Amino acid sequence: MDMIGHFIQGKLCYDYARTQAVYNPSTGEQSKEVAIASAETVEQAIAAAQAAFPEWRDTPVIKRARVMFKFKELLEQHADKICELIGAEHGKIVHDAAGELQRGIENVEYACGAPEFLKGEFSKNVGPSIDSWSEFQPLGVVAGITPFNFPVMVPLWMFPMAIVCGNCFVLKPSEKDPSSTLFLAELLKQAGLPDGVFNVVNGDKVAVDTLLHDRRVQAVSFVGSTPIAEYIYQTATSTGKRCQALGGAKNHAIVMPDADLENVVSSLLGAAFGSSGERCMALSVAVAVGDEIADALVHQLGERMQGLKYGHFANKDNDFGPVITAEHKAKVIGHIDSAEQQGATVVVDGRHAAPEGYENGYFVGATLIDHVSSDMLSYKQEIFGPVLQVIRVATMQEAMQLINDHEYGNGTCIYTRDGEAARYFTDHIQVGMVGVNVPLPVPVAYHSFGGWKRSLFGDLYAYGPDGARFYTRRKTITQRWPSSNVREGVQFSMPTLN
Repeated sequence: MDMIGHFIQGKLCYDYARTQAVYNPSTGEQSKEVAIASAETVEQAIAAAQAAFPEWRDTPVIKRARVMFKFKELLEQHADKICELIGAEHGKIVHDAAGELQRGIENVEYACGAPEFLKGEFSKNVGPSIDSWSEFQPLGVVAGITPFNFPVMVPLWMFPMAIVCGNCFVLKPSEKDPSSTLFLAELLKQAGLPDGVFNVVNGDKVAVDTLLHDRRVQAVSFVGSTPIAEYIYQTATSTGKRCQALGGAKNHAIVMPDADLENVVSSLLGAAFGSSGERCMALSVAVAVGDEIADALVHQLGERMQGLKYGHFANKDNDFGPVITAEHKAKVIGHIDSAEQQGATVVVDGRHAAPEGYENGYFVGATLIDHVSSDMLSYKQEIFGPVLQVIRVATMQEAMQLINDHEYGNGTCIYTRDGEAARYFTDHIQVGMVGVNVPLPVPVAYHSFGGWKRSLFGDLYAYGPDGARFYTRRKTITQRWPSSNVREGVQFSMPTLN
């Protein structure tokens, strides 16, 4: 059985005290074993990053950017292998994995612009012969804790920006699908990154808690479920760290009576069932305004869902693959059971999915549930599976109130041809990322990603301009060189420009 280790000080290493099985979710069979890091191993990675920091901090920013340019080139050259690694451990179909990788590469591209966004500001003669300028300096050792659903893209939200800003990084990826993330570390080394600047430790709560409590770590980025995000934020900030912790979601799509229903159905199918719904931006609730549009929406969705294909990750004809583990499959099915028991109607049932030849895989078929209400457990919680729920309301205002009342505020969208309705929606909806006829309003790499309410803990969003600010601290210098021939008196009042 292949053993997946850690990447510390520029080389692979192993910690055999504890291990955990890694499965191929398409087959349900164990494929590898991953070493679970002890606290000592994590501290070794932190020490390697700390030792590398002084030299990397003083490396000219253009040279740091050139490493990212080369890294981008290597990611593109090895795209097929990366997508295969994603699929083998996550189950994501290869075309979906390619999309994940591309969105990650776009963040590397943005990081290549570090000489521009790190150059600060300069003002001459803010006072008599006084100049003032600001610099953006790195924090030191920073850490990232990333989820299973995007083993390549989410790490690429974090470490390229952190590293190009002059920090050294310790990454704790998901132990469920770590191989693709570890491969990124090898490519970074090939790109010319000095040893110790980027380190990867595979582990569980022991590794997470070590990163959170070690005072050498200056900042922590996290993406995952809300209970864990809240724990990480509270723990990190209590030890004086910066923290951005992105949590769960319950993303709604309002379908107005004037919407282009055929296009709505097409976009909902992809947004709800792509990647088996294991996306924090998945559209999991369609809020239909009026029974007429609701009936037509449910009918068309039910018909189109019959043609969806799911199965092994390597088959490009499949629309989506399995969920990540047997335990997660049981959790998703439990939510479907719960909705049915509480009075909802299961229109299309994916609970008994078993593709031929992959009957032991962790599959849940595309599921459509109608007549869902806001008091149902399946509505309140994030299902994180290929399940689309339909709620019927009478007015747009009622639909917006439903969204605003939910504890999560990650993403949402409205389908309409009415510009006035769309503008009112974008102005008044209490959600961080909003789409108008765009089902997955994930910001591009030169904007920033983050939700509201209990979908984000912290003051700054992920990647983009907010990412650069998160991984640096501003220093403002005010400088004056007085004439050696002038003797100055004591001034006790507050200096002004008058």
